[in-house]
Amino acid sequence: MIAERIIDGERLKPDDDLKFLLTTPLEQLQEGARLIQRHFCGRHIDLCTIINGKSGRCGEDCKYCAQSAKHHTGIDEYDFLPTEKILEVALADERAGVNRFSIVTSGRALSGKSFERAIDTYKVLHTRLKLELCASHGILSGEQLQRLRAAGVNRYHHNLETSRRFFPHICTTHTYDERIKTIKLARAAGLEVCSGGIIGMGETWQDRIDLAFEVVALEIKSIPINILNPIKGTPLENLPRLKPEDILRTIAIFRYINPTANIRLAAGRKFLPNNGASAFLHGASAAITGNMLTTLNTNIRADLKLLNELGLTNKEE
Repeated sequence: MIAERIIDGERLKPDDDLKFLLTTPLEQLQEGARLIQRHFCGRHIDLCTIINGKSGRCGEDCKYCAQSAKHHTGIDEYDFLPTEKILEVALADERAGVNRFSIVTSGRALSGKSFERAIDTYKVLHTRLKLELCASHGILSGEQLQRLRAAGVNRYHHNLETSRRFFPHICTTHTYDERIKTIKLARAAGLEVCSGGIIGMGETWQDRIDLAFEVVALEIKSIPINILNPIKGTPLENLPRLKPEDILRTIAIFRYINPTANIRLAAGRKFLPNNGASAFLHGASAAITGNMLTTLNTNIRADLKLLNELGLTNKEE
């Protein structure tokens, strides 16, 4: 059984015969993913929350994104939020019991006064919180990434989004290599990296498999899987939503190819039955949770309740 061989140290390679990932009945593939996950990740599920620290007016043309100024989605637009607002949300998320907190911002790169405000905010968060701090601010320089690390950030989020082959069909205002360069600069600055992508944008199964191997090559330990929610006003607004079976198979495939990483359920989890319960048991060892800019934390409570019902925990064992 391939899952047992992976547990024993074998690793899948891009030139292997990988047809089994697509032809094995889903239940059998998931069972293998469950064994791999339980061996390498135990019962632990890493929970993170994010806040949209700067919204809209992005000059990039990513076809999936509501925040691009090139699309007409009616999204709220605002500059970098006050430190007090971000701290309020972060403290509430910490009390609710999550493991990580991240500020994400729109735009090709956070710069100028907004970047300085971010640095100041991270310094405050680092002083006031016990949570691990993550950041997602686009294509930054090595110096900027080093400053984030010095301010208390320990992980940088920068998705590849899809395969190298399919990327030009999704974005033309920056390149795949620019994203990879940013990831390498983040690692050189001493930051861990969180990088994955979006499924359901019209890519093939091979594109998903290629993305899984791209993050292997970059030694990524946290891999978010987002499920596209077609947004009115974007070029992808008329794409059909993925079937739950295809989402679950993708999660399992990423577990086979990235056995020791945290496979993180991200946007679109609501398209899975019971908020992703099956995925948590068969490949996904992490998730984004919370209510973004609210402090009610009902989603966090619900997720912690779900994990408990599944025999899982976000507490270190």
